[in-house]
Amino acid sequence: MEGNEETDMHFTQTARGIVRAFAIVLSVAVPLAITISAADARVGGGGSSGSRGSKTYSAPPSTTTAPGTAQPMNRTFTQPGTPAAGNAAAGAANKGGFFNRPGMMGGMLGGLAMGFLGAGLFGLLSGGGLFSGLGGLSSIIGLLLQVGLIILVVRLAMSWWQRRHTPASAYANGPAPGAPAEGPGAQNSFRSGLGGFGLGSSQPALEIQPADYEAFERLLGEVQAAWSNEDVAKLHTLATPEMVSYFSKDLEANKASNDVNKVSDVKLLQGDLAEAWREGETDYASVAMRFSLVDKTLERTTGRLVAGSETPTEATEVWTFARRRGADWELSAIQQTS
Repeated sequence: MEGNEETDMHFTQTARGIVRAFAIVLSVAVPLAITISAADARVGGGGSSGSRGSKTYSAPPSTTTAPGTAQPMNRTFTQPGTPAAGNAAAGAANKGGFFNRPGMMGGMLGGLAMGFLGAGLFGLLSGGGLFSGLGGLSSIIGLLLQVGLIILVVRLAMSWWQRRHTPASAYANGPAPGAPAEGPGAQNSFRSGLGGFGLGSSQPALEIQPADYEAFERLLGEVQAAWSNEDVAKLHTLATPEMVSYFSKDLEANKASNDVNKVSDVKLLQGDLAEAWREGETDYASVAMRFSLVDKTLERTTGRLVAGSETPTEATEVWTFARRRGADWELSAIQQTS
């Protein structure tokens, strides 16, 4: 009996060591993820956000400027199968993980999960096992539950991180992985007077004029400037309400972190029209743009440099612009490129 008890105690200590190791890895991984995301502090947060009408879940055609595949949307109000981005509130309300689903079961599971996790963390901090806060389960089943819960938390965290920052393997209604992208082919060369845009990979269904290209380039600089100045009122005149909601959320996150992102010296280096089309009364144009900028994040109170530098960096993104009939172009989406 004593030998069995010693074996159980040794196994319990070993399992507790494994649990503590998982907890340490998680505590290191989360701050690291936050630090990595801070490196993409420019407008849009280095992610893909917005709506492209009925093409929101389709990849824009590749162009000379962006020969790779644009990343899918990390944030969008448009639901799959929805032709436009008008149902913002419904889309936002339906988002959430397994424990955040509406209804009695979702709330019950969420409450139970958070209760177990809180008690477990208390147990770890007080020197016991993960479930010592619930009465101290020392059996093999209890230990397996401890390890299993930690693995579940780590996998959920990694899954969330990958969905937010890793390009998807395929788009819904888009080209399959490995499928040949539409190459640039023979292009009708077009250069705007300011920066230079080409027609890209396919003839557009909507004719884009030189004045439109000039508007795209102007919006590139004005959106970056309004973001840098934290001028939400100005952003409302340059982008759709959906995009302004994302910008506002990102700016509030910067303020909560006591940071401010400053972007300057934005210069368009190359641009191509990926596609242009019309849906009802709204025109859309997706444009691949390679541009340089000085991107740095400062501590709000002291002005100390937190990330970035005075050295210009380059970025290649696909910006989608929308225009109601008779109105001006507005920024409707930003997508990163692979």
